[in-house]
Amino acid sequence: MSVAVHNRPGPIRQLMAMVYDFLLLLSALLFAAIIPVALNGGEAITPGNVFFLLYLLSVCFLFYGWFWTHGGQTLGMRAWKIKLISLTTPSISWKQAAIRFSLGVISWLCLGLGFWWQWLSKDKQSWYNQVAKTSLIFVKE
Repeated sequence: MSVAVHNRPGPIRQLMAMVYDFLLLLSALLFAAIIPVALNGGEAITPGNVFFLLYLLSVCFLFYGWFWTHGGQTLGMRAWKIKLISLTTPSISWKQAAIRFSLGVISWLCLGLGFWWQWLSKDKQSWYNQVAKTSLIFVKE
């Protein structure tokens, strides 16, 4: 399945959806941090605690993965009329979500090169969408 370029959301729309989702994710992470702090007797978690960092990364994955696999839209994507679709199956699978999330993290660690790649590549897809076999579309309704 190929997605027409004119149905793709522009860079500003995508970035604004990311900012919206980042603010929601930040509040989810703050709430999620209550659990380990409570289990630690109310004491702060030691800086650099690998288990705590993995826990927060898991919360991030569950945040995005749940939204992507249940309708293809995070709240930010819904507000900015963007939808994630699978190019191979009727809906996004957890495997596709895991691939997209993992490569998205790597992409942004490379100063967003994987994201900006979509405007340089022939098929107009970001690294993480290419590998996960997903695509973003602009929803006009």
